[in-house]
Amino acid sequence: MTAAGAQRWDLLFADLEAQLVAHEQAVRDGQVAELTRAEHAQIALADRLRAVVGARVAVDLGDGDGVRGVVRQVAAAWVLIEGHGARGRTEHLVPLAAVGAITGLTRRCVPSTARTDALGLGVVLRELQRDRARVLVRTSAGQAVGRLARVGQDHLDLEESDRAPTCVRTVPFAALRCVSQA
Repeated sequence: MTAAGAQRWDLLFADLEAQLVAHEQAVRDGQVAELTRAEHAQIALADRLRAVVGARVAVDLGDGDGVRGVVRQVAAAWVLIEGHGARGRTEHLVPLAAVGAITGLTRRCVPSTARTDALGLGVVLRELQRDRARVLVRTSAGQAVGRLARVGQDHLDLEESDRAPTCVRTVPFAALRCVSQA
């Protein structure tokens, strides 16, 4: 075999080796991308919110209105946001099911580690009921001010004492958009 023939074979094998390396790299890149997508599919909204506790966010609610402020606490079913309004500091309890969109999140996430992260919406609402705090309850049908008279498994009773005679409004959790200090 001549030197030119041997060189041709060397070039052919080098080319085949380069193609094989490129193919293996493409397969690895595809697997990494697929694993990344699968990992992202496991991230809950609450985990993204936990990563920005102490930071400002804007939460658009399903009713077209919104809440803006600092994320104070997050659980699997709700987020507590501290905002500032005409009356000063106000806390807003927002069910995650009522969130239309959020501005201000990062790409980071923080998984649940505290036992309180599993507290349901009813547990927090029962604390407000016990305190007899005046609240503004925003729903998909409007809003009302009063005190929580009863909190059930999937609904609350709001006693609207500002009305004469006093009216009790029952609100299913599914219709709840936000509960704020009044």
